[in-house]
Amino acid sequence: MKPLLLLALSITILFTSSCAQNKPGNDIRVGDRCEDCEAIYESPVPFEQLPNMVWLSDWEQKGRKLAVNGTVFRPDGSRAANVVIYIYHTDSTGVYPTKGDEKGIAKKHGYLRGWMKTNELGEYKFFTLRPGSYPEGNNPAHIHAIIKEPGKTEYWIDDYLFDDDPLLGEKERKKLQNRGGNGILAIKDVGNMIKAERNIYLGKNIPNYSN
Repeated sequence: MKPLLLLALSITILFTSSCAQNKPGNDIRVGDRCEDCEAIYESPVPFEQLPNMVWLSDWEQKGRKLAVNGTVFRPDGSRAANVVIYIYHTDSTGVYPTKGDEKGIAKKHGYLRGWMKTNELGEYKFFTLRPGSYPEGNNPAHIHAIIKEPGKTEYWIDDYLFDDDPLLGEKERKKLQNRGGNGILAIKDVGNMIKAERNIYLGKNIPNYSN
């Protein structure tokens, strides 16, 4: 077998194996319609091996560097460990960039995406470049997020939005459902990057959710 073909086959086998390990068993179904939420199972490594911090592939590229951290809380107020968070977003031009060899939902979400799992203190953090808004519309720039709790099916929470975004007007703010808590980021400029914090509250305003 040719080396390149063998390499492609090996990557496909590893990707398929990882997805299979991450698939849920008898998880309690929560949430509502969740377009492309199954992308969370496309993690390149099994969930149990995920760190609580992730650097997206654009981090070393030119652009406005962004670091977001936060804590995930259970409905009773305790910190939630082992919660998987999947994020994806556009590049600075507002498109979901692809390289042409994507598989599964990555064909739509592009390669600016990442997976992380909260540590024993419920903490998570990711590093990326600030995304741009869609070029064909007036949507505020955003970062999509999907949550997977142990024992429950995956569900979406409000996008990460930027408080200083001129496209995030009063009308757009009133539309927000506050799923998982407030997703609007208050940006802090520290010179070489911008930082923000978002805490996530499991089940908050999520349909069909029970503790």
